[in-house]
Amino acid sequence: MKHLKTLLFAAILFVGTTNLATAQSKVAHINTTELVQAMPEMKAAQAEIEKLSKTYDAEYKTMVTTLQNKVTQYRAEVDTKTEEENTKRAQEVQQMEQSIREYQAGAQEDLGKKEATLLKPIFEKAKAAIDKVAKAQGFNYVLDSTQGGGVLVAAGKDLLTDVKTELGF
Repeated sequence: MKHLKTLLFAAILFVGTTNLATAQSKVAHINTTELVQAMPEMKAAQAEIEKLSKTYDAEYKTMVTTLQNKVTQYRAEVDTKTEEENTKRAQEVQQMEQSIREYQAGAQEDLGKKEATLLKPIFEKAKAAIDKVAKAQGFNYVLDSTQGGGVLVAAGKDLLTDVKTELGF
């Protein structure tokens, strides 16, 4: 009878330990920022955004240079012009400054929209790959181990390598 109790106790302990180990294996972590940055699509998107940004920046600099040249010209001619002409010129400069501000705001808005349009499918692809790998490996939860992502301990299985393999890089 004593052996039966010992054997039963050992069996319960073994089953409990097995369940605990199985429960721990259902959680994994991945650094999604690192994953997305490593994706080839992200590099292409960043290059396109950079190109568009440089285009807007060049146009902005051209507008500012034109304004500066006009202001310099008007200041040099202020004494030779009538009060009415100087008032018109001041209004023209103010309108140019307003146009530059509007252009800059529009450019920033366009860049934001373009970035969102380019990045959305990349994040969706990464999430789909994470879901696929997690399901294939039997994980119920995958935590984002990106700094500030809310993970305190990231000692579980890291899916980064497996997801990169799934994506083909």
